[in-house]
Amino acid sequence: MEHQLPKLPYELDALEPVISKEIMELHYTKHHNGYVTNLNAALKAYKEAESKGDVEKMVSCLQAIKFNGGGHVNHSIFWTNLAPVGKGGGEMPSGKLSEKINKKWGSLDKFIETFNAKIGPLQGSGWGWLGYSPATGCIGIRAMSNQDPLSTVGMIPLLGIDVWEHAYYLQYKNVRPEYLKNIWKVVNWKNVEERYLKALSS
Repeated sequence: MEHQLPKLPYELDALEPVISKEIMELHYTKHHNGYVTNLNAALKAYKEAESKGDVEKMVSCLQAIKFNGGGHVNHSIFWTNLAPVGKGGGEMPSGKLSEKINKKWGSLDKFIETFNAKIGPLQGSGWGWLGYSPATGCIGIRAMSNQDPLSTVGMIPLLGIDVWEHAYYLQYKNVRPEYLKNIWKVVNWKNVEERYLKALSS
C-alpha cells in the first residue's frame, strides 16, 4: 500500500499570522508531498531489487527511504502538533505532561527558553524534538539533523519543531530565533499531551 499525504486538521491559512498561508502551501503541498512521492518510489525500487536478490541495489535504496520516510513521518507529526490561535494553539492543559515539564524545567516558559536555546543554533537543516525515552522514563529535548526520525535514537516523538528553512524563510527570512519565538503560539499542547500518555502506556 502506498503512503499518502495526510489531510491537514485545519485550513492552510489557519495558523496565520504565526505561519503564513504561503509557507503552508509550499511546505505541505510541495515539500511534504515530495517526501511521500519519493518514499513510494524508493520503496518500490527496493521491493523490485529484493525480488531479484539484488542486495547492492537494495542497500542503495536505504538512504532515500530513510530521508523521505523520515520527512513523511516527521511532517505527519508536525501538522498535528500545531493548532490555530484560539482553537487550542499555545494552550497548555493541566495533566501529566505539564507536571513533568514543570518538574524538569521549572515552568513551561523555562522549557521553551531551554528548547529554543538548544535548537536555534542547529547548523544546517533539522528538527527540534521533545521526546520520551521508554528506557529511562524521562522526557528530553533532542536536536536531529536533516529528516532523521527521533525513533532512530530510541525516543518516542511528542512535539517536533521543523527548523528547515522551508518552514519559515518566506516569512522570517534568516531570523530563525523569531520563528522559534512565535511558533509556540500555535503549538497544540493537547495533541502533545495525548502523545505523551500514549507513550507511557506503550
